[in-house]
Amino acid sequence: MTKHAWDNYVRYAWGKNELRPISKRAHTGSIFGAASLGLTIVDGLDTLYIMGLHDEFKQGREWIATNLKNLEDINADFSVFETNIRYVGGLLTCFSLTGDVMFRDKAEEIAKKLLPAFHTPTGIPNALVNFKTGASKNYGWASGGSSILSEFGTLHLEFSYLSDVTGNPVFREKVDTIRNVLQNMDKPKGLYPNYLNPKTGKWGQQHMSMGALGDSFYEYLLKAWIQSAKQDHEAREMYDTAMDAVVTHMLQTSQSGLMYFTELKYERVEHKMDHLACFSGGLLALGAQTLRNTVSTKHIEVAEGIANTCHESYVRTNVKLGPESFKFTEAVEAKALRTNDKYYILRPEVIETYFYLWRLTKNQKYRDWGWDAVQALEKHCRTSSGYTGIKNVYQDDPVKDDVQQSFFIAETLKYLYLLFSDDSLISLDEWVYNTEGHPLPIKGVNPYYREHQP
Repeated sequence: MTKHAWDNYVRYAWGKNELRPISKRAHTGSIFGAASLGLTIVDGLDTLYIMGLHDEFKQGREWIATNLKNLEDINADFSVFETNIRYVGGLLTCFSLTGDVMFRDKAEEIAKKLLPAFHTPTGIPNALVNFKTGASKNYGWASGGSSILSEFGTLHLEFSYLSDVTGNPVFREKVDTIRNVLQNMDKPKGLYPNYLNPKTGKWGQQHMSMGALGDSFYEYLLKAWIQSAKQDHEAREMYDTAMDAVVTHMLQTSQSGLMYFTELKYERVEHKMDHLACFSGGLLALGAQTLRNTVSTKHIEVAEGIANTCHESYVRTNVKLGPESFKFTEAVEAKALRTNDKYYILRPEVIETYFYLWRLTKNQKYRDWGWDAVQALEKHCRTSSGYTGIKNVYQDDPVKDDVQQSFFIAETLKYLYLLFSDDSLISLDEWVYNTEGHPLPIKGVNPYYREHQP
């Protein structure tokens, strides 16, 4: 599957960001636009290495060494969050796996382009930065000029590791500032709203979510602690307190017994769950496994419940792949109702949760469910020239969206491969995955950490 996705990207969209497999050309409407930034190469390269596709890996490495440069010439706005998790994260993983300093140096070069976004009164970065001018801004739609929790809260793993491998403290200083701001904020009900104004340091609208806009912030609290060989106690305490509040205030069980996380908007509960929030099953299991405490058993139970609900969101479709988000009402459970929620864009979060729960519980059903997803992907998303998302999972022969997302190789296929691999391959005892599926080494435990020697 990976070779099919990669070979067709090479054939029809080499050096561009993503492939349109049906049109057999580059996808210029990706989040990184039409610039030839090789997104699929950088995002997918560690997957190729892990799978032993070494010729393809070398081909990608050569492209990066030769072509990923002169970023300051690109007069366009880029997402700080997406650039960090896909480019900086992907390059750092390749550096740790291979020791090839080219990857480290490219990661630092790109991360430096993100630094102007941190020039705000609070140090909370803006969402978008122009690589040429250094100007930064927030999205027009985001609550009165706010930055987004899941974006500025998802820099810690990469920036901390980058400081350790380059000897340049500036990256860690940036994420430590973000941590301090968040530590000192009042948390309504112990929860973190999705919006924070970087000028005033005040929360925006009181929206809370385990899906889009919130998700990976919680993930990085736990994983910062794991990455530090469990020395970053503040991160673990923030994670435990936050997850306690999430489980208390956002977890619901449907009439038929399906567990799900709601979204809170002021005092209103929205009975909807994003596909993105399905990662939380894996997160809760990892949190419970790495530190046994009074809530561990409950969290494992919730993790398995969320995995089951997300599996149901797949099973209750015609194609056996899940919708972008799904609702719980008196009439339906775990189904999308609105047309623009019914698409599947090759997302990894459900398979990611199967992967964690397989490794942590060894319950065969997670491999079985993963194999069902493989068969559905092959049947409905594979084309002669790569893989595509689909527009309506509730149709037998849905329209294809003609985009092979970079995270399909970076995450979906990687987690599927690891689900059926031995536990020793990228062991959870030695590696921690960033939110784009890029494994980063655990300090003091993993010999591949490659800390900078002055």
